[in-house]
Amino acid sequence: MRSKKAFAERPARYVRMPRHLGIIPDGNRRWADQRSLPRGGGYLPGVDAAFRVLEEIERLGVEEVSIYGFTKENVRRPSDQRHEFQKACVEAVRRLERMNAELRAVGDSRSPMFPEELLKYTERTVFGSGGTKINLLINYSWKWDVEMLMGTGTLGSHDVSPIDLIIRWGGRSRLSGFLPIQSVYADIYVLDRLWPDGSGEDVYEALEWYQEQDPTRGG
Repeated sequence: MRSKKAFAERPARYVRMPRHLGIIPDGNRRWADQRSLPRGGGYLPGVDAAFRVLEEIERLGVEEVSIYGFTKENVRRPSDQRHEFQKACVEAVRRLERMNAELRAVGDSRSPMFPEELLKYTERTVFGSGGTKINLLINYSWKWDVEMLMGTGTLGSHDVSPIDLIIRWGGRSRLSGFLPIQSVYADIYVLDRLWPDGSGEDVYEALEWYQEQDPTRGG
């Protein structure tokens, strides 16, 4: 593990920095399986990983972050698992409230699967003196996003900007419906590490890779 000092020295080497970073935090259940825990036992440790990653993202000055909380497909899982990832999302927001950040919960808030405690965050909310713009995808689905566009003329994720780099933990190379409109030109870096073991160093690994990617976006 590199020291904080080493982390602090690395950003100066980056010619390209993403303005908007996407995070797909996969592997919570596999992490729990490896430790003979109930399958929902990886979600709260995933909150700790989120704040380790967010700490380094803030240090780097990334302006916007979008992160999966859970999807409309995820809620089909057994009720004990669903309860655990809903609880983890609420805990993450409670911790974020004590920081300097901006938050919007993006997803189908009309559904009973959307935690009641997070309904007030469907409008962007500033914590402290403000800071990194965070889009937390709660009960999100690309179908919901498109249906909102067709019904209202505006995406449900209307104020989420184009994503430059997506980091996916857990070793699986797919978007899983993650903000497809905003991700159309995003570079995607996949880590084998399971999300609850995630750290700021993972962000730097992805940024090293990002330096070598084509920046033209089809131009």
